[in-house]
Amino acid sequence: MKLNNLKPGEKSGIYAISYEIWRNRTIYLLALPVLAYYIIFAYIPMYGVTIAFKDYSPRLGILGSQWIGFRHFTSFFTSFYFFRIVRNTFLISFYDLLFGFPMPILLALMINEVKNRLFKRTMQTISYLPYFVSIVVISGIIKEFTQTDGLVNDVIEYFGGTRVNFLSLPDMFRSIFVSTNIWQNVGWGSIIYLAALSNIDPQLYDAADIDGANRFAKMRYVTIPGMINVIVILLILRCGSLLSVGFEKVILLYNPLIYETSDVISSFVYRRGIEEASFSYSTAVGLFNSVINMLFLVIVNTISRRVSENSLW
Repeated sequence: MKLNNLKPGEKSGIYAISYEIWRNRTIYLLALPVLAYYIIFAYIPMYGVTIAFKDYSPRLGILGSQWIGFRHFTSFFTSFYFFRIVRNTFLISFYDLLFGFPMPILLALMINEVKNRLFKRTMQTISYLPYFVSIVVISGIIKEFTQTDGLVNDVIEYFGGTRVNFLSLPDMFRSIFVSTNIWQNVGWGSIIYLAALSNIDPQLYDAADIDGANRFAKMRYVTIPGMINVIVILLILRCGSLLSVGFEKVILLYNPLIYETSDVISSFVYRRGIEEASFSYSTAVGLFNSVINMLFLVIVNTISRRVSENSLW
């Protein structure tokens, strides 16, 4: 019984809602742990964001600390590091979006075209494996391969090149970061696209065969339109985290020699908040990052809703 399908004489309002909850109690019980997780670990801690507007002291607590308004935000916007870390964060995220977002789609399309089941499953397994490797191990592998006596330099020297420590070159950090991100996440990211491909009606392919369409034509006119809704939704969500570059991999790979291109908002927040104990200042920087991400999400979702019929809300 849906609320908009109530017949005359039937109970409405709180009674109808109570009836719906009771009738679907099993589903609500399954969703309860997830709901509790977000309430406890996502919504309740949001109260702590208020320290961004205070001169927070652990001794005085959140309520007892002095209110100073937007002083930390002003200090950040006028600091020497503002332009550098915002530029680095945006460029790394943009390159990751530009080159990393299409790769799982391409991989899913290629796997979908493979007819040999054994080969298809082998390729899927191989592409998934890097995702389950710890970021610490991944970073260690990257360091070993890119150092002066690493495998990459062995190959370069074999072809007549000169050995160089790649992680000491500021211009190389973004390329290394984005390319290894793609390698680690492309297989896992393709899963949802493969699921979307499995929902395409096989009769559409049969109709395309009757019309004489080859593989590329079927991919263009059947396969891609069949997964476009998923692509748009994931693109909107990706744009909503455009400035969210994980600090773990950055901190494990960067060094003072390449701060000019590797220092991002998350690593800056880590240094100021954890290492220097500037809790209020780092919270202000993190809040700025979250607000910008939200603005990106709203803008991209609005554009998608106006251009197409696909949107988050």
